[in-house]
Amino acid sequence: MDLSTQDLKRILADATERIEDVVMLTQRICAVPAPTGEEHERAKFVADLWRERGYNPEVDELGNVYVRRGKKADRPVLLLLTHIDTVFPASTPLTIRRDGDLLYGPGIGDNSVSVAAALTAVELLDTYGWETAVDLVLVANVGEEGLGDLRGARKAVERYREQLAGVLVVDGNIGSIVNVAVGSKRLKITVKGPGGHSFGSFGVPSAIHGLGRIIAGLAALQVPSQPKTTFNVGMIEGGTSINTIASQATALVDLRSVDVQALDQLVEQARMVILQQAGPGLQTEIEILGDRPAGSRDENDPLVQLAKQTLQWVGYEPHCVASSTDANIPISLGIPTVCVGITRGEKAHTTNEFLHVSPIGKGLAQIVRLCIDASNLLAWP
Repeated sequence: MDLSTQDLKRILADATERIEDVVMLTQRICAVPAPTGEEHERAKFVADLWRERGYNPEVDELGNVYVRRGKKADRPVLLLLTHIDTVFPASTPLTIRRDGDLLYGPGIGDNSVSVAAALTAVELLDTYGWETAVDLVLVANVGEEGLGDLRGARKAVERYREQLAGVLVVDGNIGSIVNVAVGSKRLKITVKGPGGHSFGSFGVPSAIHGLGRIIAGLAALQVPSQPKTTFNVGMIEGGTSINTIASQATALVDLRSVDVQALDQLVEQARMVILQQAGPGLQTEIEILGDRPAGSRDENDPLVQLAKQTLQWVGYEPHCVASSTDANIPISLGIPTVCVGITRGEKAHTTNEFLHVSPIGKGLAQIVRLCIDASNLLAWP
């Protein structure tokens, strides 16, 4: 269907009226723990929310929750991804509070509000009785954060790959359009040696000393500023006591770039440092913990342009940005994809995280319109 001027006015008005509904639903979702790798409780809760709305959700073996809206089996599908996992351990108190226009809670904006908005967008479409040109497949997916390695998005894209016309990812701040996927490789470095007493075995190579030499070597690497390429040693561990020569030490390393070739070059440089600089008498192992592919969609891509126009319609100046999100997977495969946000959030990945309530209406209207217009754009002739 094509949206008329009257339809667009109706979407904006109704989305504004549903702000408090989205807020309440966001709080309910946020209150269910969902650490990466332990999303089962929230997956069950989201599946129940879909059932309350008359849908028959499917939960796969990873914990992804799927709902298909439409019955055009011979047509392509438009995938809408909203991740349900958070960075917080299960023991984190999920204290949620409202202070005027601000809504606080761990994971409230990343990504509870997106899940709530996707549910509410479908409610509005159902209320209107509007069918999309292609079926919508809504996925509340696992494994977006940390070492989840985008496994939920990978599974969903793989499942619908032959039918997949495009992907909408809902994550991040309103006004931004992610069209460039920041790729990353996450490595675990383990250095091993004989170990011994710090005095009696002095001179025996220490795994910690070897790891230190590796870290110093990594810190000396030269990387390009364009395309932006970065590295970081985020965690180190090893040894048993102050007077023990360490027999083992480990480090977790994050390597990133917006460019596939630049990332591959950085990985090879890092690998040579890791394997060569520990020192004599020590063994080094490399384990790949995560592999997020890089890629990009041109700003003139029709779906990117549509996302820009939709943001302008709700009163925001669009900005195309690079980020690491579930969009990495379809973008790397050349599938038309954008990632957009519902509202403005701050202090993400901290227990002081909060979002602004008032933009939610425009963010919701954006999603409703994108579901219609993107379906029209991506439908096969």
